[in-house]
Amino acid sequence: MYSNFILFALFILVLLVIRKPLGAYIYKVYHNEKTWLDYFAKPLEYLFAKSLHVNLTKEQTPKAYLSALLLFSLASFAFVYLILIFQGVLPLNPAGIANMSWDQAFNTAASFVTNTNWQSYAGETGVSYFAQMAALAVQNFVSAAVGIAVVIALIRGISRYHEKTIGNFWYDISKAIFWLLLPFCIVIALIYIFQGVPQNILAYFHIHTLAGTEQIIPQGPIASQEAIKSLGTNGGGFFNANSAHPYENPTILTNFLQVISIFAIPVALTYTFGKYVNNAKQGWFIFVVMLVLFIVSLSIMTMAELHGPNFYGAHTLTDMYGQTHHLANMEGKEVRFGIFHSTLYNTVSTAASDGGVNSVIDSYTPIGGMMAMINMALGEVIFGGIGAGLYGFLMFMMLSVFIASLMIGRIPSFLGKRIQGTEMKWVMLTLLISPCCVLMFSAIAFVYPDIKASLTNSGAHGFSEILYAYISAANNNGSAFAGLNANTPFLNVTLGIAMLLGRFVTIFAVIMLSGSLVMKKRASEGSSYTSLATTSVVFGALVIFTILIVGGLTIFPALAIGPILDHLMLATAL
Repeated sequence: MYSNFILFALFILVLLVIRKPLGAYIYKVYHNEKTWLDYFAKPLEYLFAKSLHVNLTKEQTPKAYLSALLLFSLASFAFVYLILIFQGVLPLNPAGIANMSWDQAFNTAASFVTNTNWQSYAGETGVSYFAQMAALAVQNFVSAAVGIAVVIALIRGISRYHEKTIGNFWYDISKAIFWLLLPFCIVIALIYIFQGVPQNILAYFHIHTLAGTEQIIPQGPIASQEAIKSLGTNGGGFFNANSAHPYENPTILTNFLQVISIFAIPVALTYTFGKYVNNAKQGWFIFVVMLVLFIVSLSIMTMAELHGPNFYGAHTLTDMYGQTHHLANMEGKEVRFGIFHSTLYNTVSTAASDGGVNSVIDSYTPIGGMMAMINMALGEVIFGGIGAGLYGFLMFMMLSVFIASLMIGRIPSFLGKRIQGTEMKWVMLTLLISPCCVLMFSAIAFVYPDIKASLTNSGAHGFSEILYAYISAANNNGSAFAGLNANTPFLNVTLGIAMLLGRFVTIFAVIMLSGSLVMKKRASEGSSYTSLATTSVVFGALVIFTILIVGGLTIFPALAIGPILDHLMLATAL
């Protein structure tokens, strides 16, 4: 138990250490200041601009920015889709993996373009090396860069006054890729290689065991995929077992590095935001509120797994020496990681839009699995995906300002910008699109005849498997509850649509909100316009309650007939 506290303290300490230098570095990059990576990144940026024939210096209006983003994402979708449906005849396919079906290719292309990385295929048997590198790994960089670009555009909208432009999309993603994601991933990949993660394009090994059977050991460019999988909060595994596979995550060090990588940029962006708006306390406020929510979530999930059987009456076990031991739920978890390394990883990955797992969430207690659902259903604003987590959190902050200001008779204002009806329409669209997708698609799926045949469990647990899939898809997480055969035309298409709506409707609203804010003048300092203290403890409590009420209660009825009912039924049965 004490080692768990030490590990958690070390985890938080590392995040605190990297927050300011990495956040300041991101700020310098987006202000085009000189950095120590210019010699590496500038030539690549030049080639990027020339190959796409784009102007990186011309500022864009919100509509132009959004148009560039959507066209780029559409081209990315088509590129990934074509590679997947023709991968069987493309090079670097030593395992002879066949072409994907149209519906699975649609789902996978939607998944990686939206930074969801939901996988209805097993990586080692469903995707060739060429598709892994040219399609999926590239999208891991690009889709993550889009998230960073969107939050930077929103921050400009908040920090600028009485302007018409919010930056340049091509400039923003090039900075994210060449100054941030690519160089850091090279370093992380090298560490993984030294820890034993393969990086090759060899054919799969066919080994004859002592028992006289044949065992196939997959190979591939794994380390490079793993680096961006975590740093870009993507989560798509090279193998079906994801980070529970020893090739993806062989040691405690790689496990710890992955959870740090997932949170590194989201944590740093809280400092970048404070720097942009010239209010360091505001950046610290966001970080602390996110940290409080994270600690609560991690604590509940960990206690549920450490004392899982105790909930159901199986309190202790007496060994042959007469010593009594409390039972923990180790089902579905790697022995080399244990309970806390597993719950830490899965809390981090579901709080961020990462989706990687190092244990089977379907085997968690109902309460433990429910916490993973709640982390995603809250909009993944507990640090969240790179870019997406911060702009989601800022939506909740603006909603909190609007509610609190009207309650005390002030005109809503956030960091010098008045929040009016137009802004609130965009805010509410971002907050409601994902839960609408979750509830509607889950309801349809649960009554769809073929879905029950895809489930390995019935009743409340079976419903949890369906619910988890759509929460994961609509919130662009990508982790799977397991127990659900998602590779059916209905699930591939509906989950793909949920991913696209959850990602791009949200981005549309965020960019439009940025465009509305950037044109505003600084609010007057009269008494009726005075902004709320958006860095106080009271306001922090209000933001937390807003997140829980809007994000939590929206999904609570579904949770009640899923994991909560599952928990009560297990307690009754045992």
